[in-house]
Amino acid sequence: MTTQQENTKRIAKNTLMLYVRMLFGMLVSLYTSRVVLQALGVEDYGIYNVVGGFVAMFSMISSSLSSSVSRFLTFELGRGDMEQLKKVFSTSLCIHLALAGIVFLAAESVGVWFLNTQMTIPADRLYAANWVFQASLVAFMFGLFSVPYNASIVAHERMTAFAYIGILDIILRLFIILFIAYTPFHFDRLIVYSLLLVVLGISMQAVYWIYCKRHFEECRLQFRFYRDTWKTMSAFAGWTFIGCTAGLLKEQGVNILLNLFIGPVINAARAIAGSVNNVLYSFASNFMTALNPQITKSYAAGDYSYMFSLVERGSRFSYYILLVFALPVLFETEFILSLWLKNYPEHTVNFVRLVLLVTMCDVLSNTLINLQTATGNIRNYQIAVGGMLLMNFPLSYLCLKVGFLPESVLIVALVVAVCCLLLRLLFLRRMVGLPVRRYLYKVCANVVVVTSAALLLPLLFMWQMQDGFLRFFVVSLLSVFCTISSVYWIGCTSHERDFIKTKILIVIKNKICLL
Repeated sequence: MTTQQENTKRIAKNTLMLYVRMLFGMLVSLYTSRVVLQALGVEDYGIYNVVGGFVAMFSMISSSLSSSVSRFLTFELGRGDMEQLKKVFSTSLCIHLALAGIVFLAAESVGVWFLNTQMTIPADRLYAANWVFQASLVAFMFGLFSVPYNASIVAHERMTAFAYIGILDIILRLFIILFIAYTPFHFDRLIVYSLLLVVLGISMQAVYWIYCKRHFEECRLQFRFYRDTWKTMSAFAGWTFIGCTAGLLKEQGVNILLNLFIGPVINAARAIAGSVNNVLYSFASNFMTALNPQITKSYAAGDYSYMFSLVERGSRFSYYILLVFALPVLFETEFILSLWLKNYPEHTVNFVRLVLLVTMCDVLSNTLINLQTATGNIRNYQIAVGGMLLMNFPLSYLCLKVGFLPESVLIVALVVAVCCLLLRLLFLRRMVGLPVRRYLYKVCANVVVVTSAALLLPLLFMWQMQDGFLRFFVVSLLSVFCTISSVYWIGCTSHERDFIKTKILIVIKNKICLL
């Protein structure tokens, strides 16, 4: 078996394990989102989302460092340099400990002031909001220290461990939510819910620490600082900081704007849309989590042909996976929300649809982002693409200031996402010789044709049938069937179709043998 065949087999195995985790999490999430909304109420649910998101604003520095750690660990694994791998891990531990102290000081000063004086929160819930803030801050601090450990698991492609630990986390979250919803005791549910999630977060991070210490040689708890490694990582993280800041302003920054201009109810609507998006996006992101280490390692090994192939196929198939599950939701959003939540805030339907459209555009950039990160040369890229992403915040502010509907912030995000995709292609053509015309033809044009072919028949039936369960069933079934057919006959090459047929025949043969 060739090296590329072994890598493909590893990607398939890791993707399968991540999907086991994701499917279990999806079923639990669909149930628990409804229970949490009913247990906390729309207002408290919105408060938890916006306050917890505000704490996440402080993670913009850690996000850039996390990307740096993941890139350098994976790169050194691709080179096989164990000594440098140990230096990267030790340096990242020191950096994250120092960063935790800085974030704590900033959050307890600026953060507490902004929460209590600037945000739109009912006076009788401000006390609970402060508890949520402190709980979210503690959870963030522990999560910050765990970044090097989590990055090591991904870099080593140990997705089985990732899946099992993730399933344990999901089960424990389910118990917490059931306790909050059905306990006979009287207490402030918002406060207790946030505190229990902190305890769970600390416990799960401890599991990751123990696993990494036992399985990876470099993950030993030693606080040694290597000046040369720090200089290289900090330069990379410094430029990545621009993109991470832009991403957080796009999500949490705009969420705060919605709170300031409208109130916590609109935050609840966006939180529901985010929950739906997270469930559907996980289908594509799990595939990318398994694929991304191979892109970095192939770049480190100088195998550009294989790397370009991974980038193109990764973009296409992550989009196809998302499309299969997103199309029925886009058609039947109102029915699904009514079935799932019964009652939901105003604007939720439009938020769900627009968030999914933004994600369907963003998913095409995932492999491009990973390839750019693998090069380590990101200064000009981050200035241009990060600068474009930063436009989400001021443009959203202007839209809300002049009185546009809340949905306008997501239309802004969609336009910016398209512009960023084009910028990424231009930079990668110059830096690593990415064939842009081939990418536009094989990826962008391909997914447009596949999507157009997939939605025609379901759209016709949706227009002709009345609202209800029958239409939901027919349209959803047609959407999945038409998408899979369109992907197979239009989206896949002849070689990919032969590969799919071979795998299906093997599965059928194995099932027959078991009988």
